[in-house]
Amino acid sequence: MIRNLRELYQYRALLWALTVRELRARYRASVLGFLWTFLNPTLSMAVYVFVFGWLMESDTARFPYFVFSGLIPWIYFSSSVGAGTSAVSERRDLLTKVRFPAQVLPATVVLTNAINFLLSIPLLVLLGVVYGQWPTWHFVFIVPLLLVQTLFTLAITYVVSAMNVAFRDLQHIMGNILQLGFFLTPVIWRIEQVKTLEQQQLVVLLNPVAALVEAWHDIFFRQRVPAAMPLAVVTVLSLVMMWLASTLFEHRREEFAELI
Repeated sequence: MIRNLRELYQYRALLWALTVRELRARYRASVLGFLWTFLNPTLSMAVYVFVFGWLMESDTARFPYFVFSGLIPWIYFSSSVGAGTSAVSERRDLLTKVRFPAQVLPATVVLTNAINFLLSIPLLVLLGVVYGQWPTWHFVFIVPLLLVQTLFTLAITYVVSAMNVAFRDLQHIMGNILQLGFFLTPVIWRIEQVKTLEQQQLVVLLNPVAALVEAWHDIFFRQRVPAAMPLAVVTVLSLVMMWLASTLFEHRREEFAELI
């Protein structure tokens, strides 16, 4: 794992160049360009607020702010994993070159979505101000939480991208897995709605993304310190996943170009 991260740092110029290229290509043919970075999560929030907040009359106070504070970290995770699944298998043009660092490809996807996530945070803060919630000192936890989520997202993306090289069916079912994960994650519903405290803890334990989303809710919506234990579990799990993925990349590096 250390070697993998060291190589990412060694190829940081390549990583950044591919990220900039991806950001430019993503909205190149659109009229609004980078404004879609703000519009996509905003339109998604509007849909969920209309269905669950207005039609189903959610009893959650400041429901749009609650949804948005959980939606943008979920989009960061799901977009990274969804696009990252085929990040290696679809880049034969690069992997057939001599000693191209394959681990840069999933990392590029994660970094691209991390930048989009960071650009969405000011919009989230502005929405909070509209509801009378001004930024508090709890915002200092944004940096460590972002690091934990990036580590977890990168670890999962590495694993699924490596697996998809040999098992291409994974990229076709990943959308369904992420859709199920969305409804199992407290983005549009509150963890307090789960009947008992034991069940609430089980939801967070079995779904690490739920722990991350709850932490973002704590910082922005509830304005309190995120729970340390769930984030510690996610960090340990991320390190284990990174080790597994790094080992897989190292042992199958030469096979990737042949399999794709």
